[in-house]
Amino acid sequence: MSRRTLAPLTAALAALATAAAMLTGVLGATTAAAAPAGTTAATAGCGKAPTLTSGTRTIRSGGQNRTYILRVPDGYDRSRPYKLIFAFHWLNGTATDVATGGAAGATWAYYGQQRLSDNSAILVAPQGIDNGWANTGGRDLTLVDDLTALIEGDLCVDTSQLFALGWSYGGAMSYAVACARPAVFRAVAVLSGANLSGCSGGTQPVAYLGIHGTHDSVLDISLGRGVRDTFVRANGCAARSPAEPARGSLTHIVTDYTGCRAGYPVRWAAFDGDHTPEPVDGSTSTNGARTWTGGEIWSFFAQLPSTTPSSPTPSTTPSTTPSSGCATAYRVVNSWQGGFQAEITVSNTGTAAVTGWRVSWTPPAGQAVSQVWNGSLTSTGGTVTVTNATYNGSVAPGASVTFGLLATGDAATTPPLTCAVS
Repeated sequence: MSRRTLAPLTAALAALATAAAMLTGVLGATTAAAAPAGTTAATAGCGKAPTLTSGTRTIRSGGQNRTYILRVPDGYDRSRPYKLIFAFHWLNGTATDVATGGAAGATWAYYGQQRLSDNSAILVAPQGIDNGWANTGGRDLTLVDDLTALIEGDLCVDTSQLFALGWSYGGAMSYAVACARPAVFRAVAVLSGANLSGCSGGTQPVAYLGIHGTHDSVLDISLGRGVRDTFVRANGCAARSPAEPARGSLTHIVTDYTGCRAGYPVRWAAFDGDHTPEPVDGSTSTNGARTWTGGEIWSFFAQLPSTTPSSPTPSTTPSTTPSSGCATAYRVVNSWQGGFQAEITVSNTGTAAVTGWRVSWTPPAGQAVSQVWNGSLTSTGGTVTVTNATYNGSVAPGASVTFGLLATGDAATTPPLTCAVS
C-alpha cells in the first residue's frame, strides 16, 4: 500500500467534494443512537459468551446487506470492557486492505492500530458501497450505528472509548462520524481527509487528530485544515496557524492546540509529502512498517482515559437519625422525527447513603423506550422501570447519578416519574 494512482482519485474526489454540500442537508435528518461521551456502561455483551468472532461478516443495514471485517482481541475476556475502533478504507480501497495492512503487511493492519493496541481493542473495518463513503441519505452513518449496536450487544465494550479513523475518503467518513455522533465517539483521526461524506452537526466537541501532507495533490491541505478547524471551534481551542514543514525537508511537525475544553484536545500533524497515509521521515517512499502515523494515532487515542464512573463514598457519621428519599429530573437531550434521547437524574434527598434505586413511569401514548444505559430496563403492563447498574447503585446523601435512554415517539410530553431507593 505505497503510493496510489493519483489521477483517477483526483477526478473522482473532486466530483465528490461538489456533492458533499448537498449531502450535508440530507444528513441533517440522521440521528444519534448511543450513550453520551463521558459516560460508560457495561454493554449488553459484557459477561455473556460472545457469538461474534474475528473474520468477514454481513449485517443488514438500511435495507441492504453490508459487509465488515471484525477483529476480536486474542484472549478476549467477557468481563473486560474494550476499546472499539472503526477503521474506514480509502476510495477504491476495501475493508480487506484495511484489515490485512495491504502491501505493507500485518504491521499496518487497521492503520497500525491492531499491533499498537496489543489486544486492548476490538477493531472493525466496514466495507463502503462502491468502495467509497458517499454516505447518501446517511446510509453509512446508519451502518456505523448498526455495527455499534451489534458489537456492543455481543461483546464487552467501554462506551466511553469508541474511536474512528481513516485515510482519504476514509478520513472524510471519520470526519462525518465526528460531526454527527459526538455523543458516541470519543475521538477521531482524519488522515488526508476533506468534507466528502457530509457533516451533520459539527458543533459539539470531539477529540480530533488531523494528519495531512503539505503538497497533497489529491485533497489539498487547505481542505484538511478546514475540517480540522471545525473542531478547533467546537472544542473551544484558541485559533492559530500551526507551523508546517518546508518543502523538501521530508519531516513532519505535530502541534497541540491550546485552550481546548478539558478532555477534548485537537492535534495537527503536517508532513512534507503527497497523498499518503504512511509517510516516512527522511524519505520520499511510503512504508506502513516505518511510518510514524500509526503511533501518532494510537498515542492520541490512548491519552484519553476511560470515564467509568466510580461510586460515591457513603456517609458513615450522620449527625441525625438517617432517612432515605430520592428525587428525579427528566431532560430531553436530543430529538428527531419519530424519536428522542433523554437523561434522567436520580438524587439522594435523604441523610443516609443508599445502595440501590428504581425509577418507574408509564410512557405517554405513542412513546416507547427502546434502549437504556447506566441502568437496567424492564417493562411490565405498560409500566417502564429502570433500576441501577452494578456500579452506580450506591449514592451518598446529596449526591446524584444519571441514566440515559432512547425512545420512539414525540418528546414533547414528559411523563411523571416515581422513584424509590433501598
